[in-house]
Amino acid sequence: MNYLAHIYLSGESPEAMIGGLLGDFVKGPLRGQLPRAIEEGIALHRKIDVFTDSLPEVKHAVARIEPPYRRFGGILIDICYDHFLAANWSEFHPQPLENYCQHFYQILSEYEHHLPPAAKRFSAIAPEVRWLESYTQMENIEYILERVGQRFRTTVPLNEAFPQLVRDYPLLSQEFSQVFPKIMTFAENQRP
Repeated sequence: MNYLAHIYLSGESPEAMIGGLLGDFVKGPLRGQLPRAIEEGIALHRKIDVFTDSLPEVKHAVARIEPPYRRFGGILIDICYDHFLAANWSEFHPQPLENYCQHFYQILSEYEHHLPPAAKRFSAIAPEVRWLESYTQMENIEYILERVGQRFRTTVPLNEAFPQLVRDYPLLSQEFSQVFPKIMTFAENQRP
């Protein structure tokens, strides 16, 4: 799961939503440096990642990614799953995606003092470029992959794996529809 899914799976609490996002930005043990509810959201994010990676459908999807990008398969599938969530948003949430995202961007600005530097950059850019909403269109995923690939110590052209996602799109969509309800149930049962 990527940003949008983790925010959604964290529930409706603003601090949990912040924690859902920060799971990708905060590394190492949680030691009470952030409010308890944010750290619980980060912990939930980590549990969701472990659970998702253990699902057979996800393992099969990652295994289909061809070298040299297979080692980044989890990232590729996570971003693709965010696309499926965004594209089918009305099946999962009563609020329109744009409204949900704008609400989250507002929450993000209110908690900016708790954000590490990389998350602050995301907070500044995301509302302007409508980052989370952009997952709706599959053609935006190629650009998102390019941006993600630039965050590695040595740039990785993840966007070159985009044709593999397009090739497997129907199968990935089917797998998402099978795994996301399982992940939703897991997240609901893990929330404090």
